[in-house]
Amino acid sequence: MADSEEKATNEEKPIEPVAENTYTIRPNFMHKFRPAAVKEVIHSVLNEELGEKDYSAEETTEWCKQIGNQITSKLKDTGLDRYKFVVQVVIGEQRGEGVKMGCRCFWDSDTDNYAQDMYINGSLFCVAAVFGIYYY
Repeated sequence: MADSEEKATNEEKPIEPVAENTYTIRPNFMHKFRPAAVKEVIHSVLNEELGEKDYSAEETTEWCKQIGNQITSKLKDTGLDRYKFVVQVVIGEQRGEGVKMGCRCFWDSDTDNYAQDMYINGSLFCVAAVFGIYYY
């Protein structure tokens, strides 16, 4: 009899919603992805993380992860709650050769955008790009 009472009490508990629906399909003006502000975040992180470093092939993978995580955590603090961020970081050795990067995205041009910045010193270059996609 005790098992049936426990099942009955478990079934009667209402499920509470995680978040209320807002039905917002566009961000308001104050919560829009602004490339200039995001570029400042990228610039500060790149200067903090790479300011004193020389190129090291063994360490660049870890540096890319650290820089990507730092940028993501700082962007979460900016209040762009409904945005999903894709952060891409590329570090290479500076040998005087040219490097070209490109990207293509299929998105809503009214809400989604991107920002990028680069850091160059005598031994390395770093390009970081952040794509902000509004979550409907």
